[in-house]
Amino acid sequence: MSEEITLHEMDLSSGIAAFEAKHFSRAAQLLSPLAELGDPEAQYRMAIMMQNGLGMVANPLQAFAHMKGAAEQGVGYAQHGLGYMYLEGDCVDKNPAKAVEWFQRAAEQGLAGSQTTLGMLYAEGIGVEKDPEEAARWYRMAGFES
Repeated sequence: MSEEITLHEMDLSSGIAAFEAKHFSRAAQLLSPLAELGDPEAQYRMAIMMQNGLGMVANPLQAFAHMKGAAEQGVGYAQHGLGYMYLEGDCVDKNPAKAVEWFQRAAEQGLAGSQTTLGMLYAEGIGVEKDPEEAARWYRMAGFES
């Protein structure tokens, strides 16, 4: 069993390194089997590649499935990515209220980009009731002074 874990970890590490180096075909080769097994880090990176057609033909349905899988397992960047998908209607039907839910989960993990996005959504009243005080609170959390 420990040998399997070691191989999994090696493939994950190598796949992430290939992704970061923009060797997307190699990254997909290493990460795809791990994503299918439910590894959230592999799912997140496969979602990015499938969403944008990096090293493969774009596949919006699979991109959404992998992003959602990683987001549900608590990967903050995936939660932000899923929020973006819902906000823009990218890979899934546009749903600003669901976008707010996922940005909130990521923001609560400390992601400044999600906190800033929530500030904007509350300021504009997108997916939530317009609330300048709540917008200001999220902007402050993101490090902006009011």
